[in-house]
Amino acid sequence: MNVRTVEERTNLLEAGRRFGVILEALMAEVKPGVTTGELDASAEKMIRDGGDDPVFKGYTPEGANRPFPAALCISVNDEVVHGIPGARVLKEGDIVSLDLGLSHKGMIVDSAVTVPVGKTDAKSYALMDTTRMALDTAIAAARVGNRIGDISHATEEAYEGSGFSVVRILGGHGVGAQVHEEPFVANVGHPGTGEEIVDGMVLALEPIANAGRAGVHILPDGYTFTTKDGSRSAHFEHTILIEKEGTIVVTKRPSES
Repeated sequence: MNVRTVEERTNLLEAGRRFGVILEALMAEVKPGVTTGELDASAEKMIRDGGDDPVFKGYTPEGANRPFPAALCISVNDEVVHGIPGARVLKEGDIVSLDLGLSHKGMIVDSAVTVPVGKTDAKSYALMDTTRMALDTAIAAARVGNRIGDISHATEEAYEGSGFSVVRILGGHGVGAQVHEEPFVANVGHPGTGEEIVDGMVLALEPIANAGRAGVHILPDGYTFTTKDGSRSAHFEHTILIEKEGTIVVTKRPSES
C-alpha cells in the first residue's frame, strides 16, 4: 500500500512497534525442548492480549486450498518458509525461522527472523549472518526514486561469494492494507527495472537463502516449503515505510534500536 494520511502512518508505526516487542519476546522463548506449537500459542496470546489480530491465522493465500491454521509460520532447518507449528520439539543446534503477521487498527505488518536453538554450527551462523546483512542491504536500496529491481539486485549482490543460494521463487511484497499486495519484490534482479518506488510505499522485504542449492519444493500440507537437497535455509524480513525523508524500518525490534 501507499500511506496517504497521518492516521494511516501513525497506526502503521504503532503496529510495527507492538510487533517488534512481541517478536523479540518470542525469540527469547526459542530453546531446546520447546515445541513449535507452544511458540505459536505464545505468539497468538501476545498479539491478542495487545488487542490486535494475528493475520496469518485463517488467511488463505492465492493457490492454497485451505486457510493457514496458525498465527505463526515456523520453519526448522531445511524448512524454508510457511512451516505449520505443531508437536515438533526443537533440539540443540536447530535453526528456526519465526515469521509473524499482526494487524493493528487495520494496518498489517509482517516480519521474520531466523535464530539458533541453543548453539549451532559455523555454517548455519554464517548463513543467518549473511541473510541478515542481505536484508540490511535491501533496505538501503529501498529509496524514493529507485525501482523495485534495485532492491532485488542489491539483495542478490549481498550473497555474491558467500557460497549460499538465493531462493528465486520466493521474495518480498507490498503490505499494509492486506497480507500480500503488489509489487512482488524478488531477491534477484536487474537495477533500474520494475515499479518505481514512491513516497509512502510500504513493503515487506525478505531475503531467503539456502546453505546448499536454491531448489525448493512444497510438502503435501500445501504450505511448507523445504530445500530439495536437505540443506538448511534462513529467512529474515522487515516491513518498511519509504518516505522522501528516508526509509523507516517499521518492525524494528527493541534490541535493534
